[in-house]
Amino acid sequence: MRTHLDNIVTQLRMNMNSDAPKLGYAVIGTGMMGREHIRAVHQLNQARIVGVFDTNAQSVETALKAFAGTEHEPPKAYQTIAEINQDAEVDAVLICTPNFTHREIFDAVKISGKAVLLEKPMATTLEDAFYLATASLSYPAPIQLGMQYRYKSQYQLALNSLAKGELGDVKMVSLSEYRPPFLPKVDEWNKFSRYSGGTLVEKCCHYFDLMNRIANAQPIRVYATGGKAVNFKDFTFDGQTADIDDHALVIVDYENGVKGQFTLNMFSEELYETLVVSGDKGTLRAEEEASFKSRRGSMSKIKVEVTGHDAYEGMDCTFPQDIELGGHYGSTLFEHDRFSARVNGTKGDGASCTEGLWAIITAWMAQESIKTGLVVDVRSTLEQLGINPYQQDLLPTQRISE
Repeated sequence: MRTHLDNIVTQLRMNMNSDAPKLGYAVIGTGMMGREHIRAVHQLNQARIVGVFDTNAQSVETALKAFAGTEHEPPKAYQTIAEINQDAEVDAVLICTPNFTHREIFDAVKISGKAVLLEKPMATTLEDAFYLATASLSYPAPIQLGMQYRYKSQYQLALNSLAKGELGDVKMVSLSEYRPPFLPKVDEWNKFSRYSGGTLVEKCCHYFDLMNRIANAQPIRVYATGGKAVNFKDFTFDGQTADIDDHALVIVDYENGVKGQFTLNMFSEELYETLVVSGDKGTLRAEEEASFKSRRGSMSKIKVEVTGHDAYEGMDCTFPQDIELGGHYGSTLFEHDRFSARVNGTKGDGASCTEGLWAIITAWMAQESIKTGLVVDVRSTLEQLGINPYQQDLLPTQRISE
């Protein structure tokens, strides 16, 4: 397992030093995540930022300042998306706008046929997620979703272990996240479910992506309890009162018998994530700790309780500091490495729109269960909504591979 960790870091660094011609990217949305993507693109050195676009002038100004005093040529400041579509220097578009705008922005970009990196969650409603997943099937260029958590060090190692069959047949998956509240955003859109999709869609699609990937099946029943216990209880903005949940317990039954569990606590002082996967041959445990306050790097560990395994006693799997600087403890760098490979015609394990659809389905069903207090049957609920994601092309295949 140590060798695999060293190999993925070595390969990433080799890709960062490639002499291949650089791709051209345009960034739509220059808020917090847009700027993280710009930094990752610069560090990875496989592409250049041709231009940026945002309807918020201050966000554009902040993004442009990041280029000052660097070796990177200042990007164009587009006035319209149409300019991006017509710019021959742009090979791919990074859509980093607020969640509720994703369908609208994609529709404005799709006429260009350029490759797209679409930030998570792909949409705030099941209808929009289904629309985007269906549209991706006939789109002429790659569309990858910004669900980079699958590239955190502990999760890359866990997924590789599962691909090798080290745990045997997976029976149970448990994920948890303890973290501080949502950070400030432009117009505070992430405090309102109508704009974010709700906490489990907005933030936790990462974990449902991982859970679905590990279970290697579709969810059939979801039960959840949760609510707003501490955060933003009296928060208002522009006459609206915040309605997002700050905690949840979610149980998922999968069609192949795998049981999934997810715990969320968003009033923790520090960040703490765990993953436990149990199979008929052993158990894997992975965890990560980090601090939002000190801005220190993360500390990641993994333990594989299979007799004779080199990580049986546990192993530190924290990425080197230079990799962690790439954003989200290094995972954003790997996300962009996969995206540039796809733009250049190489298949990879970047999150697809079909995987994104099923992550949102799982999250949405959990939120529905919190509202009703009932166990939600996934298939019958989708039928009632007139949504059919059970078409062959919308079912993710080969979720885990070495």
